[in-house]
Amino acid sequence: MHLLVLGLGYSAGLIAQAAQAAGFALTAVRSRPGPGVLTLDSPELPGVIAIATHILCSVPPASDGSDPVLVAHGAALAKAPAKWIGYLSSTGVYGDAGGAWVDEASPRQGRRAGRNLADEQWETLHPQARCFRLPGIYGPGRSALDRLRAGAPNAPPARIDLPGHVFSRIHVDDIVGAVLASMAGGPAGLYNIADDLPAPGEAVTAAAARMLGLEPSPLIPLEQANLSPMGRAFYAECRRVANGRMKRQLGYCLKYPDYHAGLSACLEESAP
Repeated sequence: MHLLVLGLGYSAGLIAQAAQAAGFALTAVRSRPGPGVLTLDSPELPGVIAIATHILCSVPPASDGSDPVLVAHGAALAKAPAKWIGYLSSTGVYGDAGGAWVDEASPRQGRRAGRNLADEQWETLHPQARCFRLPGIYGPGRSALDRLRAGAPNAPPARIDLPGHVFSRIHVDDIVGAVLASMAGGPAGLYNIADDLPAPGEAVTAAAARMLGLEPSPLIPLEQANLSPMGRAFYAECRRVANGRMKRQLGYCLKYPDYHAGLSACLEESAP
């Protein structure tokens, strides 16, 4: 088995490590060249596409909305002999659902047109294509615990008081587990990879604070929070992401079904 990974970021990098541990040969494509690493412009890449048994892409759309991987190699990927092709997408394609549950049949109405288009293009690219729609990703080194540790004692991460606002999240280990379960079996198509407990961000921050022996910071109104435009846009959307298809079609059982279990694991892993 030969896995080609296009974009070796946080989640895809851990998927690559797990696949190697499972016996896959690995070829990685990154934005910058290096020993044993290709770029999208490498002349060897079309040959790798032609022999890889599994292909995973985690490269997001460019600032102009185009997909750099599909622009450069879409035709080759569409006719690749691979028996499995995966794309790490985003649950942002659902847009605002007013707190309602969304599943893979819900329409693409996200605020980022490029992300919506990439999701659709990868879904229809190849008969063996799988799009994994991911919500907020956390894990070792990238959790509410780390944000609290990094914040000054008198300026912890803000807890926004926005009643009714919830979102879904997923521990990176469960992304790895679900993607590898898909490689082992399960049909092509769309998959939400999310945990079982959509929750307010302020509740997650409060839980992380208590795990660290800290007093949770007070809730503040959204208007008083010093948020970037991207941060404000995040709070303009509210949805709960259903994961039933992942469980039914991939037979995957979440390692961390909620943020309590996931944060506890992060805390244990970071212990000296």
